[in-house]
Amino acid sequence: MTSLSQMPLRPRHWYIFAVASLEQLIGAALSTIVGIIIPLIVLLGSPKLSALDQGILGASALVGIAIGSVVIGNLMDRLGYLFLFRLCPLIIAAGSVGVYFSDDIWAISSFLFSIGIGVGGGYSLDSGYISELLPAKWESFFVGLAKATCALGFVGGAAVSYLIIKIYPVPAIWPDLMFFIGFMGILAFILRLHWYQSPDWLLSRGKNADAQKAAQEFLGPDAGVSPLPAKDKAATVPWTSLFKGQGLDKVILSGITWACEGLGVYGFGVFLPILVMALGMDSADASGIPKVLDSVKITIFINIFIGAGFAIGLAILHKMNILKLMGWGFILCGLALIVLLAAYEMKLPVWISFLSFIVFETALNAGPHLVTYIVPAQIYDVRERGIGTGIATLFGKVGAIAGVFFVPFLLHVGGVGAVLWLSVIVQFIGAAITFIYGKKLKLL
Repeated sequence: MTSLSQMPLRPRHWYIFAVASLEQLIGAALSTIVGIIIPLIVLLGSPKLSALDQGILGASALVGIAIGSVVIGNLMDRLGYLFLFRLCPLIIAAGSVGVYFSDDIWAISSFLFSIGIGVGGGYSLDSGYISELLPAKWESFFVGLAKATCALGFVGGAAVSYLIIKIYPVPAIWPDLMFFIGFMGILAFILRLHWYQSPDWLLSRGKNADAQKAAQEFLGPDAGVSPLPAKDKAATVPWTSLFKGQGLDKVILSGITWACEGLGVYGFGVFLPILVMALGMDSADASGIPKVLDSVKITIFINIFIGAGFAIGLAILHKMNILKLMGWGFILCGLALIVLLAAYEMKLPVWISFLSFIVFETALNAGPHLVTYIVPAQIYDVRERGIGTGIATLFGKVGAIAGVFFVPFLLHVGGVGAVLWLSVIVQFIGAAITFIYGKKLKLL
């Protein structure tokens, strides 16, 4: 037998990766669709949406993701992975049905929150399965590639929305955009019916025979499990211990940087169609539904470079220190936003704004968006991986929530300039945290 960590890469590994990373795709598609739903509801005029309401609507799913990642991350350490891995997509599908039948801001927000619970739980679970079942030399690549699938979600969510609105060009079509999220939730559940418990989790509970059987179910009769280090056999650590000593340094490195990245991914991602209109990058002659369609089309084009960024990051992931990749990615993001701000303030040609957005998205996804997802799986051991990843995800979503909640407010009181200046500052803070705590933990 060959241990899971030493096995050669097989087609079955790709299947495990694809099924385990579906929440990444769903979460990205959800953020894009919410950003398209908001201007459609504004056009429809029912329910009425103030800047505060738009912030609440945009942040609801992210609040759910933040809570779901910690709560389900904690439960997976205690109860195992399998039941929760199947439950999360059912929560997503049920929440999508709820949004479809809702007609007021609080009902819509509540169901978006519930979808976020399922997505957040998946964020903790999928990195656990992938880091455990993929060969050790491929672990970082596939954990990063799982995060890269969100590029498909950003583009897919925008593309599906564009097609639906193109066919039915009326604001009242907005609930139908949630069909994509519901469909993906059901698909994920069906694919996970033929799935098994985490072998490492079983080993950590002393269930060696069950762990061996699970490994063989996943990857064939020659798959074996290796004894866990003594520290991984200990009882699950309390989450409070992660905020002491070196544990606190790990939380800061994995969590604060994720928060800074989250503002860029979701603060811009959710409101990208609105920011495109505010920056004057769409057709000046369009209005109503045609204007929304124009902004969505531009959003699809910009989001394509999310995938390009991930591709670049994955290509160089094993060629340089991942924290350097993250730190310099933050710096390049900040510089790109400064150019975008200058283009807006000085009314420079639109192509400069396009190019700045492209550089921002490429650098963000080649560096911070990719690496923040990999770091927790590398710095936390099995007995604390679920809650450690959950806490990092929580911090990430707090940053995302703050971005999504305040973008409409900043647009209202300070315009695009206020949004961009705040974003520049946050990117440079992310770079500083990366280099300071990376050196403190001897990871740089």
